[in-house]
Amino acid sequence: MRDDTRRLRRSTITVACFVGAIWLIWLTDFVLNLELRQFGVYPREPDGLIGILVAPLIHGSFKHVFSNTLPTLILGTAFLYAYPRSAKLGIPVIYVGSGLGVWLFARSSYHIGASGLNYGMMFFLFVVGILRRDRPSIAVSLIVFFLYGSMIWGIFPGQPGISFESHLFGAAMGIFLAIVLRKLDPLRPAKRYDWEDEPEDMEDPIIGKQWRQHENGDGDR
Repeated sequence: MRDDTRRLRRSTITVACFVGAIWLIWLTDFVLNLELRQFGVYPREPDGLIGILVAPLIHGSFKHVFSNTLPTLILGTAFLYAYPRSAKLGIPVIYVGSGLGVWLFARSSYHIGASGLNYGMMFFLFVVGILRRDRPSIAVSLIVFFLYGSMIWGIFPGQPGISFESHLFGAAMGIFLAIVLRKLDPLRPAKRYDWEDEPEDMEDPIIGKQWRQHENGDGDR
């Protein structure tokens, strides 16, 4: 229990620092009018390659950064807490892989924001729970789907100005990694309750030890 609490605290702090950096970058861009959008992913242009590394940190408006804040906190914390081994490899691969997919195949426009990362984490957490089928994984999968299942529609073309390509490639990376990494984190031991460890010589509060005698065929004949 203590290890779980420590891991949850560490996961939350790590993700909170990442979200804090996103907000700091947006505020700096807003106050100084730096036009950081130009450092987003621009498909098939050499200058747009830098966006693979920095685009998830850049947001175009308060609404944009605010809408990504809570999903990043919840999904990132859940990923790091529930699958610490997979997260060390999975999060960087989603981060870079979704941006690379956008650079190769997306529309000619600047693509920015952390939504591709969020989609990758959401689809990973949902699919890996289905594949592993242990109780903790299924529980995380159901919670994630309950909170963010509507994100599925974001992988299709829709609202102008929204990079559905980031969503699509993030989701694709999440599904791919769920299949590849599903066994990387060991299954947790099933929780046992006190009543399951009942001593053999424990008396029944009403009939004493007679029930065990009958059970063993040693009762009165």
